[in-house]
Amino acid sequence: MRLPRILSPRVTANAHCDLPCGVYDPAQARIEAESVKMICEKYQANTDPEFRTRAILIKEQRAELVKHHLWVLWTDYFKPAHFEKYPHLHQLFNEATKAAGAAGAKGATDPAKADELLQKIDEISKIFWETKKA
Repeated sequence: MRLPRILSPRVTANAHCDLPCGVYDPAQARIEAESVKMICEKYQANTDPEFRTRAILIKEQRAELVKHHLWVLWTDYFKPAHFEKYPHLHQLFNEATKAAGAAGAKGATDPAKADELLQKIDEISKIFWETKKA
C-alpha cells in the first residue's frame, strides 16, 4: 500500500495570478489607442485611396489590440473586491471595449472617436493605479 504515498506530491505550489506576474498595465491599451488616433488623423489628411486602405487595416488591428489589453485587465487583473469598491467598473470596461470596437474607433476614422476611447482608458487607468496602491 505504499503506491498512493509514492504518487502523492512532495511539494504543493500555489499560484496567485497569471504568468508573468505583476505586469498588468493599462498603458498597453493606451499605446494602441494612441496609434488608432494618429492613424485616424493621418487618414483624414491623405486622400490617396491606397494609403487610406492601408491605414484602415492597420487602425483596425490596433483597435483589436486595445480590446485585447482591456479584456486582459478586466478578466485577469481586476477581482471581485475591485468591482465592489468601484461598482461602475464593469460598465466602464464595457463602454471602453465598445469604444475600441466596430461602433467606435475600429469602425470610424474620426479622431474624436479615438479621443473618447482614450478618455475611457484614462478612467480605467486611474482606478487601476488606485488598486495598486491599496
